[in-house]
Amino acid sequence: MPSSPTSSRRGALRLAAAATLGAAAASGQAAAPAARRPLRFDDPIWNREVSARLEANADPKRFVYGAVSGVVAGVRDNEKVRPLMRFEVFSTIRVVRMADGNYQRLCRELVFYRSLETGKLMDEWDNPYTGEHVKVVDVANDPYNYIIADHFPQPPSYGGLNKETRPPRPYLRNWSMLDEQTVGLESDIHLYYPSAMQPDKWPRESPGKMTRVSEMFRYIIRRSDLEDPTLDHIPYHGVWNRVTPWLPWMLMDQAPGHIIYTGTMAARETLDLYPKDVLARVRERYPKYLVAPEAVEGPSLSSLERYAHDQTPAAPRAASKP
Repeated sequence: MPSSPTSSRRGALRLAAAATLGAAAASGQAAAPAARRPLRFDDPIWNREVSARLEANADPKRFVYGAVSGVVAGVRDNEKVRPLMRFEVFSTIRVVRMADGNYQRLCRELVFYRSLETGKLMDEWDNPYTGEHVKVVDVANDPYNYIIADHFPQPPSYGGLNKETRPPRPYLRNWSMLDEQTVGLESDIHLYYPSAMQPDKWPRESPGKMTRVSEMFRYIIRRSDLEDPTLDHIPYHGVWNRVTPWLPWMLMDQAPGHIIYTGTMAARETLDLYPKDVLARVRERYPKYLVAPEAVEGPSLSSLERYAHDQTPAAPRAASKP
Protein backbone atom coordinates (compact mmCIF):
# COMPACT_ATOMS: atom_id res chain seq x y z
CA MET A 1 0.00 0.00 0.00
CA PRO A 2 1.53 3.41 -0.95
CA SER A 3 2.29 5.84 1.85
CA SER A 4 0.05 8.88 2.26
CA PRO A 5 1.47 12.41 1.82
CA THR A 6 1.27 12.80 5.60
CA SER A 7 3.29 9.68 6.32
CA SER A 8 5.84 10.70 3.68
CA ARG A 9 6.27 14.10 5.30
CA ARG A 10 6.64 12.48 8.72
CA GLY A 11 9.17 10.08 7.26
CA ALA A 12 11.13 13.06 5.96
CA LEU A 13 10.95 14.62 9.41
CA ARG A 14 12.34 11.47 10.98
CA LEU A 15 15.16 11.27 8.41
CA ALA A 16 16.00 14.90 8.99
CA ALA A 17 16.02 14.31 12.74
CA ALA A 18 18.32 11.30 12.29
CA ALA A 19 20.68 13.36 10.14
CA THR A 20 20.72 16.09 12.78
CA LEU A 21 21.52 13.55 15.49
CA GLY A 22 24.32 12.10 13.37
CA ALA A 23 25.85 15.51 12.73
CA ALA A 24 25.53 16.42 16.40
CA ALA A 25 27.22 13.17 17.45
CA ALA A 26 30.08 13.82 15.02
CA SER A 27 30.59 17.31 16.43
CA GLY A 28 30.12 16.23 20.04
CA GLN A 29 27.07 18.48 20.46
CA ALA A 30 23.58 17.55 21.64
CA ALA A 31 20.91 17.64 18.91
CA ALA A 32 18.17 20.23 19.20
CA PRO A 33 14.74 18.72 20.01
CA ALA A 34 12.06 18.70 17.31
CA ALA A 35 9.98 21.88 17.16
CA ARG A 36 6.74 21.63 19.10
CA ARG A 37 3.39 22.41 17.50
CA PRO A 38 1.04 24.35 19.80
CA LEU A 39 -2.31 22.92 20.87
CA ARG A 40 -5.09 24.13 18.58
CA PHE A 41 -8.31 23.02 20.21
CA ASP A 42 -10.27 25.53 18.09
CA ASP A 43 -8.97 24.27 14.71
CA PRO A 44 -10.99 21.48 12.96
CA ILE A 45 -7.98 20.40 10.89
CA TRP A 46 -5.78 20.11 13.98
CA ASN A 47 -8.55 18.06 15.64
CA ARG A 48 -8.76 15.76 12.63
CA GLU A 49 -5.00 15.18 12.40
CA VAL A 50 -4.55 14.60 16.13
CA SER A 51 -7.59 12.30 16.29
CA ALA A 52 -6.25 10.10 13.49
CA ARG A 53 -2.94 9.75 15.34
CA LEU A 54 -4.75 8.98 18.61
CA GLU A 55 -6.98 6.35 16.99
CA ALA A 56 -4.21 4.62 15.07
CA ASN A 57 -0.99 5.45 13.23
CA ALA A 58 -0.44 8.10 10.55
CA ASP A 59 1.47 5.48 8.55
CA PRO A 60 -1.24 3.38 6.81
CA LYS A 61 1.12 0.39 6.72
CA ARG A 62 0.92 0.24 10.52
CA PHE A 63 -1.95 -0.16 12.98
CA VAL A 64 -2.54 -0.14 16.74
CA TYR A 65 -4.24 -2.51 19.14
CA GLY A 66 -7.10 -1.26 21.30
CA ALA A 67 -7.58 -2.66 24.80
CA VAL A 68 -10.30 -2.21 27.41
CA SER A 69 -10.73 -4.18 30.62
CA GLY A 70 -13.47 -3.74 33.17
CA VAL A 71 -16.77 -4.80 34.71
CA VAL A 72 -20.25 -5.43 33.28
CA ALA A 73 -23.00 -4.50 35.74
CA GLY A 74 -26.78 -4.89 35.67
CA VAL A 75 -29.20 -2.10 36.54
CA ARG A 76 -32.78 -2.74 37.68
CA ASP A 77 -35.27 -0.57 39.50
CA ASN A 78 -35.49 -0.76 43.29
CA GLU A 79 -32.13 -2.45 43.82
CA LYS A 80 -28.45 -1.51 43.78
CA VAL A 81 -26.32 -1.91 40.67
CA ARG A 82 -25.10 -5.50 40.45
CA PRO A 83 -21.68 -6.54 39.02
CA LEU A 84 -22.26 -9.54 36.77
CA MET A 85 -18.96 -10.34 35.01
CA ARG A 86 -15.76 -8.81 33.71
CA PHE A 87 -14.97 -8.09 30.07
CA GLU A 88 -11.92 -7.78 27.80
CA VAL A 89 -11.81 -5.83 24.53
CA PHE A 90 -9.29 -6.60 21.80
CA SER A 91 -9.28 -4.52 18.62
CA THR A 92 -7.05 -3.65 15.68
CA ILE A 93 -7.34 -0.15 14.20
CA ARG A 94 -5.85 1.45 11.10
CA VAL A 95 -6.40 4.86 9.50
CA VAL A 96 -5.93 5.56 5.79
CA ARG A 97 -5.73 9.04 4.29
CA MET A 98 -8.40 9.61 1.62
CA ALA A 99 -8.22 11.81 -1.47
CA ASP A 100 -10.10 14.68 0.26
CA GLY A 101 -7.59 14.79 3.14
CA ASN A 102 -9.87 13.04 5.65
CA TYR A 103 -9.18 9.61 7.15
CA GLN A 104 -10.97 6.30 6.85
CA ARG A 105 -10.84 4.54 10.20
CA LEU A 106 -10.76 0.74 9.80
CA CYS A 107 -11.35 -1.52 12.78
CA ARG A 108 -12.09 -5.05 13.89
CA GLU A 109 -13.07 -5.55 17.54
CA LEU A 110 -13.73 -8.41 19.95
CA VAL A 111 -15.24 -8.56 23.44
CA PHE A 112 -14.79 -11.57 25.72
CA TYR A 113 -16.47 -12.11 29.09
CA ARG A 114 -14.72 -13.27 32.25
CA SER A 115 -16.17 -14.84 35.40
CA LEU A 116 -16.18 -12.66 38.50
CA GLU A 117 -15.73 -15.74 40.67
CA THR A 118 -13.02 -17.69 38.82
CA GLY A 119 -11.43 -15.03 36.61
CA LYS A 120 -11.66 -17.38 33.60
CA LEU A 121 -12.99 -16.44 30.16
CA MET A 122 -16.52 -17.81 29.86
CA ASP A 123 -18.49 -19.79 27.30
CA GLU A 124 -21.39 -20.42 29.69
CA TRP A 125 -22.91 -18.40 32.53
CA ASP A 126 -25.51 -18.73 35.26
CA ASN A 127 -27.86 -15.75 34.98
CA PRO A 128 -28.53 -14.63 38.58
CA TYR A 129 -31.66 -12.72 37.53
CA THR A 130 -33.41 -15.68 35.91
CA GLY A 131 -31.63 -18.72 37.35
CA GLU A 132 -31.03 -19.96 33.80
CA HIS A 133 -27.77 -21.45 32.49
CA VAL A 134 -27.01 -19.66 29.20
CA LYS A 135 -24.45 -19.73 26.40
CA VAL A 136 -22.06 -16.74 26.34
CA VAL A 137 -21.60 -15.17 22.89
CA ASP A 138 -18.37 -13.25 22.21
CA VAL A 139 -18.71 -9.88 20.50
CA ALA A 140 -17.04 -10.06 17.08
CA ASN A 141 -17.53 -6.86 15.10
CA ASP A 142 -15.94 -6.96 11.65
CA PRO A 143 -15.82 -4.21 10.67
CA TYR A 144 -16.60 -1.15 12.77
CA ASN A 145 -15.50 1.87 10.69
CA TYR A 146 -16.13 5.59 10.36
CA ILE A 147 -14.62 8.71 8.83
CA ILE A 148 -12.36 11.11 10.77
CA ALA A 149 -12.90 14.45 9.03
CA ASP A 150 -12.85 18.19 9.64
CA HIS A 151 -16.60 17.89 10.42
CA PHE A 152 -18.29 15.50 12.84
CA PRO A 153 -19.53 12.33 11.12
CA GLN A 154 -23.21 11.50 10.94
CA PRO A 155 -24.45 9.05 13.60
CA PRO A 156 -23.91 5.40 12.67
CA SER A 157 -26.77 3.94 10.62
CA TYR A 158 -26.28 0.31 11.74
CA GLY A 159 -27.44 -1.13 8.46
CA GLY A 160 -30.14 1.53 7.98
CA LEU A 161 -31.89 1.05 11.33
CA ASN A 162 -30.79 4.43 12.71
CA LYS A 163 -32.30 7.22 10.59
CA GLU A 164 -31.03 10.12 12.72
CA THR A 165 -29.10 12.84 10.91
CA ARG A 166 -27.50 16.01 12.25
CA PRO A 167 -26.51 19.34 10.71
CA PRO A 168 -22.81 19.56 9.78
CA ARG A 169 -20.59 20.79 12.63
CA PRO A 170 -16.88 21.59 12.57
CA TYR A 171 -14.81 18.89 14.22
CA LEU A 172 -14.09 20.70 17.49
CA ARG A 173 -13.78 18.12 20.24
CA ASN A 174 -14.21 18.48 24.02
CA TRP A 175 -10.64 19.05 25.19
CA SER A 176 -9.56 20.28 28.62
CA MET A 177 -6.29 20.99 30.40
CA LEU A 178 -6.13 18.69 33.43
CA ASP A 179 -2.86 20.30 34.51
CA GLU A 180 0.04 22.01 32.76
CA GLN A 181 1.32 18.72 31.30
CA THR A 182 -1.87 16.64 30.86
CA VAL A 183 -4.78 16.98 28.44
CA GLY A 184 -8.21 15.42 28.76
CA LEU A 185 -10.63 14.58 25.95
CA GLU A 186 -14.33 13.72 26.29
CA SER A 187 -16.14 11.89 23.47
CA ASP A 188 -19.77 10.77 23.93
CA ILE A 189 -22.49 9.36 21.70
CA HIS A 190 -26.15 8.74 22.64
CA LEU A 191 -28.45 6.77 20.32
CA TYR A 192 -32.09 5.63 20.26
CA TYR A 193 -33.25 3.68 17.22
CA PRO A 194 -35.34 0.62 16.19
CA SER A 195 -34.05 -2.68 17.49
CA ALA A 196 -32.57 -5.26 15.12
CA MET A 197 -34.18 -7.87 17.39
CA GLN A 198 -37.87 -7.12 17.33
CA PRO A 199 -39.94 -8.82 20.07
CA ASP A 200 -42.14 -10.84 17.69
CA LYS A 201 -39.10 -12.68 16.29
CA TRP A 202 -36.66 -12.45 19.22
CA PRO A 203 -38.87 -12.59 22.33
CA ARG A 204 -36.10 -13.82 24.62
CA GLU A 205 -33.24 -11.61 23.36
CA SER A 206 -35.07 -8.42 22.38
CA PRO A 207 -34.79 -5.18 24.40
CA GLY A 208 -38.17 -4.16 22.95
CA LYS A 209 -39.02 -2.30 19.79
CA MET A 210 -36.33 0.34 20.38
CA THR A 211 -32.65 0.22 21.35
CA ARG A 212 -31.04 2.84 23.60
CA VAL A 213 -27.24 2.89 23.66
CA SER A 214 -24.70 5.40 24.95
CA GLU A 215 -20.90 5.31 24.91
CA MET A 216 -18.70 7.68 26.90
CA PHE A 217 -14.93 7.89 26.36
CA ARG A 218 -12.46 9.78 28.56
CA TYR A 219 -8.90 10.09 27.20
CA ILE A 220 -5.85 11.12 29.23
CA ILE A 221 -2.95 12.32 27.05
CA ARG A 222 0.46 13.85 27.68
CA ARG A 223 0.59 17.41 26.39
CA SER A 224 4.11 16.87 25.07
CA ASP A 225 2.84 14.00 22.89
CA LEU A 226 0.04 16.12 21.41
CA GLU A 227 2.60 18.80 20.57
CA ASP A 228 5.13 16.41 19.01
CA PRO A 229 4.76 16.40 15.18
CA THR A 230 7.10 13.40 14.78
CA LEU A 231 4.80 10.94 16.60
CA ASP A 232 2.82 8.85 14.12
CA HIS A 233 0.79 7.46 17.02
CA ILE A 234 -0.12 9.49 20.11
CA PRO A 235 -0.39 7.24 23.18
CA TYR A 236 -3.23 7.63 25.65
CA HIS A 237 -5.11 5.88 28.43
CA GLY A 238 -8.55 6.53 29.82
CA VAL A 239 -12.01 5.22 30.66
CA TRP A 240 -14.76 3.71 28.49
CA ASN A 241 -18.39 3.37 29.57
CA ARG A 242 -21.28 1.86 27.63
CA VAL A 243 -24.97 1.85 28.57
CA THR A 244 -26.81 -0.80 26.57
CA PRO A 245 -29.78 -3.19 26.78
CA TRP A 246 -29.41 -6.53 28.48
CA LEU A 247 -26.89 -8.61 26.54
CA PRO A 248 -29.08 -10.66 24.16
CA TRP A 249 -27.57 -13.98 25.19
CA MET A 250 -28.67 -13.31 28.79
CA LEU A 251 -32.20 -14.19 27.58
CA MET A 252 -33.94 -11.62 29.77
CA ASP A 253 -37.34 -11.84 28.00
CA GLN A 254 -37.60 -8.03 27.63
CA ALA A 255 -37.42 -7.51 31.40
CA PRO A 256 -36.96 -3.87 32.53
CA GLY A 257 -33.35 -2.84 33.16
CA HIS A 258 -30.08 -2.49 31.33
CA ILE A 259 -26.32 -3.07 31.33
CA ILE A 260 -23.39 -0.75 32.12
CA TYR A 261 -19.85 -1.48 30.94
CA THR A 262 -17.10 0.40 32.83
CA GLY A 263 -13.48 -0.15 31.87
CA THR A 264 -10.02 1.33 31.56
CA MET A 265 -8.76 1.72 27.99
CA ALA A 266 -5.52 2.25 26.12
CA ALA A 267 -4.01 1.89 22.66
CA ARG A 268 -0.96 -0.35 22.24
CA GLU A 269 1.62 -0.85 19.53
CA THR A 270 2.50 -4.40 20.62
CA LEU A 271 0.68 -7.44 22.02
CA ASP A 272 2.95 -7.72 25.06
CA LEU A 273 0.54 -6.39 27.71
CA TYR A 274 -2.55 -8.43 26.83
CA PRO A 275 -3.60 -11.27 29.15
CA LYS A 276 -2.35 -14.59 27.82
CA ASP A 277 -5.82 -16.15 27.76
CA VAL A 278 -7.19 -13.24 25.70
CA LEU A 279 -4.45 -13.63 23.09
CA ALA A 280 -4.94 -17.40 23.05
CA ARG A 281 -8.65 -17.00 22.34
CA VAL A 282 -8.03 -14.43 19.59
CA ARG A 283 -5.49 -16.71 17.90
CA GLU A 284 -7.66 -19.80 18.24
CA ARG A 285 -11.08 -18.39 17.31
CA TYR A 286 -10.49 -15.09 15.52
CA PRO A 287 -7.02 -15.02 13.90
CA LYS A 288 -8.25 -12.53 11.27
CA TYR A 289 -8.65 -9.95 14.05
CA LEU A 290 -4.92 -9.87 14.72
CA VAL A 291 -4.51 -7.51 11.75
CA ALA A 292 -6.51 -4.34 11.08
CA PRO A 293 -8.44 -4.08 7.80
CA GLU A 294 -6.75 -2.29 4.91
CA ALA A 295 -9.99 -1.22 3.18
CA VAL A 296 -13.73 -1.03 3.85
CA GLU A 297 -15.03 -4.61 3.73
CA GLY A 298 -18.72 -4.28 4.62
CA PRO A 299 -21.32 -2.37 6.65
CA SER A 300 -20.43 -1.30 10.18
CA LEU A 301 -22.72 -2.82 12.80
CA SER A 302 -22.70 -2.69 16.58
CA SER A 303 -22.69 -5.87 18.67
CA LEU A 304 -26.51 -5.88 18.81
CA GLU A 305 -27.03 -5.83 15.04
CA ARG A 306 -24.16 -8.29 14.59
CA TYR A 307 -25.87 -10.66 17.04
CA ALA A 308 -29.12 -10.46 15.04
CA HIS A 309 -27.14 -11.14 11.85
CA ASP A 310 -25.07 -14.06 13.15
CA GLN A 311 -27.35 -15.80 15.68
CA THR A 312 -30.81 -17.38 15.64
CA PRO A 313 -33.64 -16.70 18.10
CA ALA A 314 -33.58 -18.86 21.23
CA ALA A 315 -36.27 -21.43 21.86
CA PRO A 316 -39.03 -20.40 24.29
CA ARG A 317 -38.07 -20.82 27.92
CA ALA A 318 -39.04 -24.18 29.35
CA ALA A 319 -42.08 -24.03 31.59
CA SER A 320 -41.40 -24.44 35.31
CA LYS A 321 -42.39 -27.77 36.79
CA PRO A 322 -45.25 -27.61 39.33
